[in-house]
Amino acid sequence: MTESKSAEEKSPGAAQEVEEVLPRQFGKYTLLRRLAAGGMAQLYLAIQRAVAGFEKLVVIKQILPALTRDAEFVAMLLSEARTAATLNHPNVVQTFDVGEVDGVYYIAMEHIHGEDIRAIVRAMRGAKVASFPLEHTLSMVLGVCAGLAYAHEKRGIGGELLQIVHRDISPQNILVTHSGDVKVVDFGIAKSTEVIGAENSAAGQLKGKVPYMSPEQARGELVDHRSDIFAVGILLFELTTGRRLFKAKSDYDTLRLICDRKYPNPADVVPSYPPGLACIVTKALAKDPAQRYQSARDMQAEIEAFVREERIAASSVSLGQWMAMLFADKIEQQKLALHDAKQLADVIAQQQSDMVDLYASGALGGTTGGATTFDSTGTGTGIRARPSAPWYLWAAAAATVVLVGLGVVAGVMRSRPAPQPAVVQPAVETKKKGSIVVASIPEGAYIRVAGELQGVKTPATLEDLPLGIELEIKLSLEGFEDHISKIELSDEERRGELSTKLVRGTVTFEYEVTPKSAKLSLDGKKHDGESSRLEELSTGKHKAVFSAPGHASKTIEFDAKRGETKRVEVVLPKLGGGPAGGKQKTPAKAGGRGTVNVASRGGYCSNVIIGGRSVGPSPVAGVSVPAGPVGIVCKLPDGRSIGSGTVVKDGKTARVTIRIPKK
Repeated sequence: MTESKSAEEKSPGAAQEVEEVLPRQFGKYTLLRRLAAGGMAQLYLAIQRAVAGFEKLVVIKQILPALTRDAEFVAMLLSEARTAATLNHPNVVQTFDVGEVDGVYYIAMEHIHGEDIRAIVRAMRGAKVASFPLEHTLSMVLGVCAGLAYAHEKRGIGGELLQIVHRDISPQNILVTHSGDVKVVDFGIAKSTEVIGAENSAAGQLKGKVPYMSPEQARGELVDHRSDIFAVGILLFELTTGRRLFKAKSDYDTLRLICDRKYPNPADVVPSYPPGLACIVTKALAKDPAQRYQSARDMQAEIEAFVREERIAASSVSLGQWMAMLFADKIEQQKLALHDAKQLADVIAQQQSDMVDLYASGALGGTTGGATTFDSTGTGTGIRARPSAPWYLWAAAAATVVLVGLGVVAGVMRSRPAPQPAVVQPAVETKKKGSIVVASIPEGAYIRVAGELQGVKTPATLEDLPLGIELEIKLSLEGFEDHISKIELSDEERRGELSTKLVRGTVTFEYEVTPKSAKLSLDGKKHDGESSRLEELSTGKHKAVFSAPGHASKTIEFDAKRGETKRVEVVLPKLGGGPAGGKQKTPAKAGGRGTVNVASRGGYCSNVIIGGRSVGPSPVAGVSVPAGPVGIVCKLPDGRSIGSGTVVKDGKTARVTIRIPKK
């Protein structure tokens, strides 16, 4: 679980409680601070200690006392916790333990140092980033699909399919760590076959967040894993369009939208929306479960194919670097807060050690509140109670221990004014930034930091970079190999330097194309030379597009190693079925093709999208498109988007210049 309010929403109508003193001991855990409170449970950040100095941060989910008095609810809780505890996957938050301490039932879960999607959106607004980068959106959705596929396909010890359904896939239940890992949270209302069998009598009961329900879930029907796939479709629609799909004045009206409304195509919201991605979203959002993806694994496979085809740089590494830059200040603040809380927890641990020493010496006995944990069968195992002792011996020992840590504990008792304890850190500057001077020979290389294209070329000085984070800096220049360096700035060295001599590309591309009049566009750049041999290309992946008037274009992708020569023979089929290379006739308007060149003034497009296809940074030339109207979008490094368009005539080149306004 995360330190954000990711699993339990704070209920406006919840009764106000007296503020508790933290840290405090809770069974074998030390509660450090409360993360969130909701209508069913409270969440705490806690530390678990064991022998040999073992320490682990966990999240403790305490079920509210009013619910623990409901025996049926407790039985359901334990059953669901047993199901969740069987899940062990990189994209699913792990459940470690379930038990009871002094009548309070709890679940111990993995602590995730990251943010949910809602917190990410808020941070983007604060940084004036207008929309989710497509590559990061797809990385997140791929992680969600992988986690759900694992849960949906999970089998019991006997080989039976558990039929686990999450039922609450929503922005607050998807976490992204600061290192770029994606986690599905809160299988607390997930259902397996065991639980569903016990719940049939409660048909019609709605569980989950209304704007992310499937039609069958909204109608109160029993659901299967395809309901989760529908919810993933909603997330993908909203993250890629920037629009809410189901939002009305009330939950009732929202449910009607889900059940009765005709859903919009993403391309109706964003004209430049990639057609391949629109098909994926539309299929996931089919009202009839039989028309959706029949497994999360199928949806994951189609998204991965789209990423490969469009050459989208989706990776957990770049997502982590983006998160680290977006939350640099918060990460530093959390480190300081955790440091303070751990110091207080250490005092409590020492107090417990002193108490154990008193027991060992025989000076004390007594009975403490018993703690119970549950194994995978739900059987309770009591912790051995200590022998009883006279109350006055207990009072004397307690007074001794309290005196040891009085100065520290008083600092966290906000209800009583007291001098600041020694462990409280003085105010520190948390917005320290650094800079890197970047130069290359030759000059004019594009600069990317953590996968994000910057608005300058070499030589340049990059400002406002976070400290204490390893930054990947990539330099790209046509005709040269990409250069990648990793630099980490610190308090001691806030200014870094990167100077390099770029190495000429060593890859050669040779081609023979029919008809001879065909034109080549390589990696979005039009090749105007007469030669059918291109030299000094960089290693790695390339995309070659051949086009000719009256012929269908053809795309060839290849991956080249250093010093390699790639040779291809291409025959473009003539439109209308005639032989290639024969006498050409003017094709009909329908089916013809032309090309588009896009330039920019006043800045750079970090990504140009033509007809729904990403073609890289500006300028671009020779992009083959169908004749007719075509939409163009310029994505800026600061997150803004500028829309444009043109009409492409058959066999002609349309030239578009996008003027980038100042902020």
